[in-house]
Amino acid sequence: MTTPTTMTIALISDVFFENRPAERLRARLEEARSRGAELAVLPELPLNPWSPATRQAREDDAEGPGGPRSLMQAEAAREVGIGLVGGVILRDPQTGDRRNTAVVFDSRGELIALYAKNHLPEEPGFWETSHYVPGAHAPSRIDGFTMPLGVQICSDINRPEGSHLLGAQGVEAILAPRATEIATYGRWRPVFIANALTSTAYVLSVNRPSPEAGVLIGGPSIAVAPNGTIVLETTEAVGVVTLDRAIVEAARPAYPGYLPVRAAQYAEAWSRIADDQSLPAMPIDSFFPASRR
Repeated sequence: MTTPTTMTIALISDVFFENRPAERLRARLEEARSRGAELAVLPELPLNPWSPATRQAREDDAEGPGGPRSLMQAEAAREVGIGLVGGVILRDPQTGDRRNTAVVFDSRGELIALYAKNHLPEEPGFWETSHYVPGAHAPSRIDGFTMPLGVQICSDINRPEGSHLLGAQGVEAILAPRATEIATYGRWRPVFIANALTSTAYVLSVNRPSPEAGVLIGGPSIAVAPNGTIVLETTEAVGVVTLDRAIVEAARPAYPGYLPVRAAQYAEAWSRIADDQSLPAMPIDSFFPASRR
């Protein structure tokens, strides 16, 4: 049997927390499936209102493993027969810690991976450290689809170490659900391109669709090939793109893909920084007003 060399992914710029959310989610997934998608990617926290618009965290924003939002996404994936990258605020049943977590389901609705956001802003409209704590693990390769995948969430993409780590693990597509402002898209776009070029993997990102609670969220979905070519950039609710393994295989022996990773050297240098307790903390106030997502 011939091994597939392409993978079609749908980027769904929609959220599902009111107006029959389960029914609307299934309809979006059915549209994606009808257009040939093997996998659908939802925005950051797609079944929650954008609660970080304020500093006030609510108990019902979060859930434990297998909670109602996770279950809704799993059931929709299973009923439609499509893989799904969704998300929840996941509460640790032992510690009570809350984390902004991507949940990855296969086409049978089985949970195959979790990834918790590592880099949390704390500024107007994005008071995220008031709502959840950073993830405890670096991103890792996810198998189970036609191409090996990795997930980063929003601000994680602005720390390229994660993208480079995924590329070094052989990941061929990095998926980045996000919630960003319309006005800042011009800053995000070159980051997506640079991360694709330097990790030699596709980078795909889908945004929440519209302003919420006074936060001017919005901006295109985007997919960038490992050679830096933008292969999709759309504000349509459902954008579909087909990834080609041949593009990845061509990028990896070309510059800069062939450069050595030097993992041990960087790991040793980063470990010294991690162990250096004398590094001063940067006050949150120093980020304002210039820092905007």
